[in-house]
Amino acid sequence: MKTLMGKLNAGLAAIKQDSKLRNRILLGVGVVAVLQTYFVRELLAAELLFGLGFAVLFVLGVIFYFVGAIGERGLDWAEAGIRVMSPYVRRGYVAVEDFSKRPFRHPRSESAQ
Repeated sequence: MKTLMGKLNAGLAAIKQDSKLRNRILLGVGVVAVLQTYFVRELLAAELLFGLGFAVLFVLGVIFYFVGAIGERGLDWAEAGIRVMSPYVRRGYVAVEDFSKRPFRHPRSESAQ
């Protein structure tokens, strides 16, 4: 009974002598190598596309966050402005209300015609 190494050497010797078998084995190894290379390239391309997609989503998220933060700050500023302006607006409203209650013409005036 031969050892495993002896069996392997005998099989390789047979392959070296048979050129058809050697060409088929090399063709099979070449096909497997090309398919593995193609598969790796496809995986890298898919990873790059997913990375690009996540980068776009990240940028959109940052933009939406900043727009929301600016909007909240704007509401705070608007509230502060309203608190400052409300006494002046009340005084103006009261003045306009008094003015509107006055008669349009003096009671003893005559018509122009």
